[in-house]
Amino acid sequence: WFILQYLSGFGNEHASEDPRCPGALPEGQNNPQVCPYGLYAEQLSGSAFTCPRPTNKRSWLYRILPSVCHKPFKPLEEGHLTHDWDEIEPDPNQLRWKPFEIPKAPQNKMDFVSGLYTLCGAGEPRGRNGIAVHIFVCNTSMIDRCLYNSDGDFLIVPQQGKLLITTEFGKMLVEPNEICVIQQGMRFSVEVFGETRGYILEVYGAHFELPDLGPIGANGLANPRDFLVPAAWYEDRQVPGGYTVISKYQGKLFAAQQDYSPFNVVAWHGNYTPYKYHLEKFMVINAVAFDHADPSIFTVLTAKTTRAGVALADFVIFPPRWGVANNTFRPPYYHRNCMSEFMGLIKGHYEAKEEGFQPGGGSLHSMMTPHGPDADCFEKASKAKLEPERVAEGTMAFMFESSLSLAVTKWGLQTSNRLDKNYYKCWEPLKSHFNPKCK
Repeated sequence: WFILQYLSGFGNEHASEDPRCPGALPEGQNNPQVCPYGLYAEQLSGSAFTCPRPTNKRSWLYRILPSVCHKPFKPLEEGHLTHDWDEIEPDPNQLRWKPFEIPKAPQNKMDFVSGLYTLCGAGEPRGRNGIAVHIFVCNTSMIDRCLYNSDGDFLIVPQQGKLLITTEFGKMLVEPNEICVIQQGMRFSVEVFGETRGYILEVYGAHFELPDLGPIGANGLANPRDFLVPAAWYEDRQVPGGYTVISKYQGKLFAAQQDYSPFNVVAWHGNYTPYKYHLEKFMVINAVAFDHADPSIFTVLTAKTTRAGVALADFVIFPPRWGVANNTFRPPYYHRNCMSEFMGLIKGHYEAKEEGFQPGGGSLHSMMTPHGPDADCFEKASKAKLEPERVAEGTMAFMFESSLSLAVTKWGLQTSNRLDKNYYKCWEPLKSHFNPKCK
C-alpha cells in the first residue's frame, strides 16, 4: 500500500518523517524531554563524535521503541561468512569463477543471510582495517528477521533478481544495474521475488565517498544528485512469536530476539543513511584522441586509506560508451598491478573476455599477477578498423579494487565448485609477432 519515495543527494543532511505522523520531527533540538507522539530519540553514529565536519556522520531516529529492547545475543550458526584468511594456502594464479549457483526452492529455501558466502578478503574487523568480497544467492525473503553489520559497510550489487530492502530509514527497491550501500550499524531486511544473486563489497574502518575529480572539474562520473535515500516509513507491529535481529560482529553472526518490528522509526534526520544509485546515470569520461586512460576514470565510489590516493577499496564500472582513440589498441591493456582486482559481470559480455567470463561469475587478479585481453580479443583489436564505435553496449562489468592483498577462502577455491580450472588457457594461443626487420 505504500509508495516508494526517495530523497536525493550524496551525504546530504536530510530530514524525513512518515506522512502518517506529521510533525514527528522535534523542532529546534535533537533530544527533547518528551518527543512528539511519545517517540524515543536515538542517535546512530557512523563516525567518532570529534571527526571534522566533512567526515562527521550521524543521524537521529525517532522510534516507537528504542533498539535496546531485545534479549541477549547468541551465536548463530548460519551463513558462510569468514575473515579467516589463513584457512587455505594462498593462490597467486589468475582466478575465474563460473556463475555462482542459486539454490532451488522449495527444496532448499535460503534467504539473504543464509545465502551469504565469503569469497575473498584481507584485514581484520577488530582492527577496523580491511575488506571482504561476498557472494549472495537466495530464493526466499527474510521473514521476521533483519541484519545489521557491526563490522563495516555493505556495498550490494544485485546481478539477478530485484531486492526490496526495508531499512530503519525507509524502503528501497534495488534492481540489477543499481547498487545500494547499507552503512555500519543500519538494520535491514531483504525481500526477493524468486531466484536472486549478487555481489557484496564490505569495508571495515572507512565509509564510501565520491572520488575527488581533480582536473575533471566540478561535474562528472557519479553526480551527487543521482544518489537516492529512502524516505521515512514505519511499521508498529508486534511479533509475539519473536522477531530475530542478526548482528554481524567481529566476522561472526549473532541473533537476538525481540517481540516487535525494528522498522519502527517514524521520523529521522541526519547525514548517515543507506542509499542507492543507478549505474546508467554515470557520466563517463574517456580518451578522445589516442591511448587508453587508466580505469580509475570509471570509479563510482571509493573508501580511502590514510595514504593520499591509495584506496582501501574502489568500486569501478565499465559502462556502455564511445571508443574513438586513434592508432590505439582499445581494449584494456596487459597489466601487472600493485592493487588487487576482483571483477564481476551484471549483464552482457566483458569486452576483453567475451567467452568464459559470464554474468553472475567473477575473476580475481591478485597483486602483481599479470592479466589482460585473451588471445582472440588481442587479434581482433590489433586488426580492427579504427572508427568511432560503441563499446560495451548492453553490458555492465564492474571491479572491486583494493590496495590490500586478498586471500581466497576455502569456499571460493574448493567447496563452491565454481572455479574455472581452464582460465589460464585463454592466453595460451598468444603468439610472438616480433620481427627485428620490421619496425
